[in-house]
Amino acid sequence: MSQERRSSISRRTGETDIQLELGIEGTGISAISTEVPFFDHMLTLFAKHGRFDLQVKAAGDIEIDYHHTVEDTGIVLGQAFLEALGEKRGIFRYGSGHFPMDETLVRVALDVSGRPFLDYRGPAGVPHVGEKFNFTLVEEFLRAFAFNSLINLHVEIIYGRDPHHMAEAIFKGLARSLDAATQIDPRIAGDIPSTKDLL
Repeated sequence: MSQERRSSISRRTGETDIQLELGIEGTGISAISTEVPFFDHMLTLFAKHGRFDLQVKAAGDIEIDYHHTVEDTGIVLGQAFLEALGEKRGIFRYGSGHFPMDETLVRVALDVSGRPFLDYRGPAGVPHVGEKFNFTLVEEFLRAFAFNSLINLHVEIIYGRDPHHMAEAIFKGLARSLDAATQIDPRIAGDIPSTKDLL
């Protein structure tokens, strides 16, 4: 079984223009440019902690707000994982954990199941990160990613105060859980990890 699971996705709409390249068997090398500095930071650490090689070039209508750029990047990143994983032969399939970031603790659990779902639980009224990045965009990114990668994703902010720390723990937790779930299990020799023989 080839270990070169890679994909390249381009998506252009009236609101965004995104080119993305993903390598699942990577070392965490990234080149990220979305014109949204905090989002660039989140995607950079996502690549680093998931050991994914990731290139993202996005241009969007950020003069309106960041919503379209963040959501559409989630769509394209989800499509890239779906394409790169192919039939998902030999993967561990599940990944989960608790992820601390200073005063924050986040729980992430996911199943690369082929059945998309997002359950997101966090405090209401979390302030913006800095002056411009609306924290609700984190959930929008997660939903776009989960439904386009066909992943069952559960994310809970157990506790936390700093919005930067909460977002960072989520992106790191997503990365680590995806890395665990998409690794190849040598015991099943390329079989699909489902009694349905399809994911």
